[in-house]
Amino acid sequence: MTVTAKVEPRHDLSPMELDAIEDHLYEHNSEATGHDDGMGLGFVIRDEAGAAVGVVSGYTWAGVSELKHMWVDKTHRRRGYARALLDAFVGEARRRGVRRIWVASYDFQAPGMYEKAGFKRVAEFSGWPEGHVNVILCRHFEEAPEMAGNTDS
Repeated sequence: MTVTAKVEPRHDLSPMELDAIEDHLYEHNSEATGHDDGMGLGFVIRDEAGAAVGVVSGYTWAGVSELKHMWVDKTHRRRGYARALLDAFVGEARRRGVRRIWVASYDFQAPGMYEKAGFKRVAEFSGWPEGHVNVILCRHFEEAPEMAGNTDS
């Protein structure tokens, strides 16, 4: 018997719906790999009034980490905030046993900052968007975290 699925357009999924999708994907991935150690990972820098002026977020899972979001308010850039957030992210990922961290950064964002922090370009997609390049970078740690003397290296 063939069931015909009705595909409904939904271009405005709520954060709750997106979280539910993430939960389903995590459940499937955990069952497929035997790894169920996924955890969110993030840091915030706030100004004197308590407003967020810089944020980094991602996750750790199965010995890898994805840095999904990095943002510093325009008025607070060029003060070292992005590097401080990145260093905190890498340090915590290492404490959790991560061996690889990956991030996507457009050429007009910050691939150079990631490269200065030890990330290497592993892929480039030209024309994403037109006239620009989407750069995928990875930082690989050769030694286990407990053997790494300095987690900032």
